[in-house]
Amino acid sequence: MDASPLWISLKTAFSATFLAFILGVSAAKLMSGYRGRLKSILDGVLILPLVLPPTVVGFLLLILFGKHGPLGQLLSSLGTTVIFSWSATVIASTVVAFPLMYRTALGAFEQVDPNMLDAARTLGVPERSIFTRITIPLAWPGIVAGTILAFARALGEFGATLMLAGNIPGKTQTIPLAIFFLVESGQRDKAAVWVLIIIAISLATIVGLHFWTKRQIPAGGRPEK
Repeated sequence: MDASPLWISLKTAFSATFLAFILGVSAAKLMSGYRGRLKSILDGVLILPLVLPPTVVGFLLLILFGKHGPLGQLLSSLGTTVIFSWSATVIASTVVAFPLMYRTALGAFEQVDPNMLDAARTLGVPERSIFTRITIPLAWPGIVAGTILAFARALGEFGATLMLAGNIPGKTQTIPLAIFFLVESGQRDKAAVWVLIIIAISLATIVGLHFWTKRQIPAGGRPEK
């Protein structure tokens, strides 16, 4: 059996998780300090891919990166394109995984005691140092949880990937795509193998999240066993 869907899925999930981590933490940092009237609207826009059907997300990405889309035309002028390429699988997975990373990181940042941050400011500590040396360490358990959830979401992405990247064996065919088209072609035995594989990976991810959560140090206590 061709193992390319496994490697494409893992490569895509890890790449998308890395991008979602950078973008999600950055957006959470900005939104945690924003107090403007548009905060609820901006927050809604950032988590919109989480509640929209994957096909809608894929359609919107297709408009953006398509031949006549703004980003598509820009990339075309640079002599490249992302439609029906492995990069498209990463983009689609990043977009759907981003809200989980963003919301989890934002919640972690909002739980940091503001008095500690204010005390650091009164001592003249630069904002960048406050973020990297105080906020991030205190919010780290939540950030890690968000990263694991983002990885699981990126691994299971189907609809947006199909619309933006297509189903090209050995190039853009991830495990969810392979399962769907194997079932469509009547090869249920092969589809069942991929189902078991992705269940095993997803279960390992969930167990990893549970293990991480249990190993954290509660306030004023010791790591749980």
